[in-house]
Amino acid sequence: MPATSGRHRAARRLTAAAAVLAAAAGVLSAAGPAGANADSADSAKPRPARTVDVQLLSFNDLHGNLEPPQGSSGTVTETQPDGTTKAIPAGGAEYLANALRTARKGHPYSITAAGGDMIGASPLLSGLFHDEPTVEALNKLDLDVTTVGNHEFDEGRAELQRIQNGGCHPKDGCYEDGKTFPGADFPYLAANVTDEKTGKPILKPYTVWQRNGVKIGFIGVTLEGTPDIVTAEGVKGLKFHDEVETINKYAKELNRKGVKSIVALIHEGGLPASTSYNYNCDSSGPGAGISGPIVDIAKKITPQVDALVTGHTHQAYACTIPDPSGTPRTVTSAASFGRLYTDTTLTYDRRTGDIVRTKVKSANHVVDRQQPKAADMTALIGRWNKLAAPVANRPIGYVSAEIPGRGSTGYESPLGDVIADAQLEALSPADKGGAQLALMNPGGIRSDLAYAASGSEGDGVVTYGEAFTVQPFTNMLNVIDLTGAQLITALKQQVSGSNEASPKILQVSKGLTYTLDLTKAGADRVVADSVKLNGEAIDPAKTYRVAMNEFLAGGGDGFPAFKDGKNKLVGESDLDAFTAYLGAHSSATSPLAPPAADRIKIVN
Repeated sequence: MPATSGRHRAARRLTAAAAVLAAAAGVLSAAGPAGANADSADSAKPRPARTVDVQLLSFNDLHGNLEPPQGSSGTVTETQPDGTTKAIPAGGAEYLANALRTARKGHPYSITAAGGDMIGASPLLSGLFHDEPTVEALNKLDLDVTTVGNHEFDEGRAELQRIQNGGCHPKDGCYEDGKTFPGADFPYLAANVTDEKTGKPILKPYTVWQRNGVKIGFIGVTLEGTPDIVTAEGVKGLKFHDEVETINKYAKELNRKGVKSIVALIHEGGLPASTSYNYNCDSSGPGAGISGPIVDIAKKITPQVDALVTGHTHQAYACTIPDPSGTPRTVTSAASFGRLYTDTTLTYDRRTGDIVRTKVKSANHVVDRQQPKAADMTALIGRWNKLAAPVANRPIGYVSAEIPGRGSTGYESPLGDVIADAQLEALSPADKGGAQLALMNPGGIRSDLAYAASGSEGDGVVTYGEAFTVQPFTNMLNVIDLTGAQLITALKQQVSGSNEASPKILQVSKGLTYTLDLTKAGADRVVADSVKLNGEAIDPAKTYRVAMNEFLAGGGDGFPAFKDGKNKLVGESDLDAFTAYLGAHSSATSPLAPPAADRIKIVN
């Protein structure tokens, strides 16, 4: 999901002089039409068929998940013929690599593209090393092109540029003796991200893939609202432009250059009516079963664009949404964390140089863990795990069962309560800020806290690496003064303003309770007189000390009310508070149990 910022989380490549993918994967000899006689008496070469099928493999929101994600983050939901659903374990670079390589067999024209957030908010294996392991894996995967996502900006422009171009980290240096990080072999595209002073894109706006006369252009954009979900430092000096206007602008430019087949890579997405990856979101007409920002964007992007690869919402869909001319156009997303990939067939007309839109086919496929592992990925993961082991494998707590954290209800999650309590406990002492309550943004919780062992530590043991996977941003905690009126306004901003269409329900610390009435609309969903702290109604005129991470305190995720906070005190990092809490509240004989998650009363 849209997350937050990130200090020690991998950033993404910036002013990428990303080489045009033109000669990606070598040049193959043109295939002749079936039945053509290459040995004719006049030795004439067979004429190529008028159309050729181009395979487009795509995925999005990998977030550095090289190892199979734990808990519910590592499964996909599949609807069975009888209407029931089942969870299928999925994801992991070893399986993703094998799946993509298998899918490419028999397809001389195959492109692999991504919809952004390849890095950032990553598990410790990648995040500890500023996501260099993930970029190395993507190079081995033969990724041809990706757009930037919001997380590509977690560590700012300079780090994004390093990710693209290579070089050792300016502070942490090189991680392996004698090896300098080579950077990404593929171009990062950022058509709608410009330098505030020069007005020029900070990375290539588009690239053109070519093979045997087949030319397909790719335009890459991130969501215009990226500054709202990344720390101010991460987007300093940058301007983010409207997705539709930018894509339409560069589609015209590509057409003027003779490129008629165009795919847009958009780090913005939709919400299908079902969470099953095989749900048919065209069941009641083109795009009828999907909502969210991508629907409006897709309807406005020029018909010159033939397909949209999207992301950001971590949902799975392969829909058609009408373009401005009313013609259905493919719009896809492959969930997140490498659990799915999308296989789209683009039928390319050699005579017109365009895609035959009526023949476009697309479907999502599960990256299941029953298939063979890619040996090179196994070696890569093992090499980096060895470097990370001294930090990653240290036990820091115990749990009695899995504690769900990725929005199990869409509102309050058990792990969200634990994290908010940890922040309150860390900052409640008078000399630490005197916090009376704590609030946590749901997008900053990146995983469940698994019960099953991830290595040799044993079931129920929480390692530092597992805690890091949950809280990978290393955001510093803040305590600020808010009046009761400001606090209630902030709670209302969860379901109004920029968050009305897709609410962001803050996780709350113990003692804070209120009612969320979903039968109402907008800000009225938060029942103001139900908001209480330790059983006492919030006094609009009274001042409260409120703990939160620096991202929220800066107004991130659509909470401008927090920017008005006074008397700010900066505390420890969110990860330090989380690990300290687990250590203080659990042991091998008395593990931490999942809380009830009953602080927010939901009225449907």
